[in-house]
Amino acid sequence: MPEQLLNLLKLFLLVLLYLFFLRVLRAVWTEVNAPRLVEAGGPSAPSGKQKGRGRRAPRPGRSNHPQLKVLEPPGLRGRSYALDEEITLGRAAGCQVPLEDAYASQVHARVFQRDGHWYVEDLGSTNGTYLNRRRVAGPMVIKRRDRLQIGNTVLELQ
Repeated sequence: MPEQLLNLLKLFLLVLLYLFFLRVLRAVWTEVNAPRLVEAGGPSAPSGKQKGRGRRAPRPGRSNHPQLKVLEPPGLRGRSYALDEEITLGRAAGCQVPLEDAYASQVHARVFQRDGHWYVEDLGSTNGTYLNRRRVAGPMVIKRRDRLQIGNTVLELQ
């Protein structure tokens, strides 16, 4: 019996080793094949000082409300989503910007307003969120004509 148990434990360890190896390969593959955008811009990260999560009304001087416009995939090109104080992007039914993309998480990212600026934040997605070809790590300022990519979906802030 102890020899059978030992063989079973060896087999279990071997399976765990292969699963670990596959996970590492998947992470490397995802990093190497990160989504690319054609046009690059200059996103700037928010300063280290961030105030509370209180909402602020949009500035009264702005007449045109910003919106996210779909550039890719071609079947959804031209579709626009008005930015409220905060919107979420993902495959879940409750997201304000529904994404029919296999590389998008259920609740993938959010775009929100704070201190007169718009920010994009990845919400722990598997494949990441990209702002002007740079992976979003923490809240990042998004400006007009910046491109946001989630999987194969590309949106532009207008």
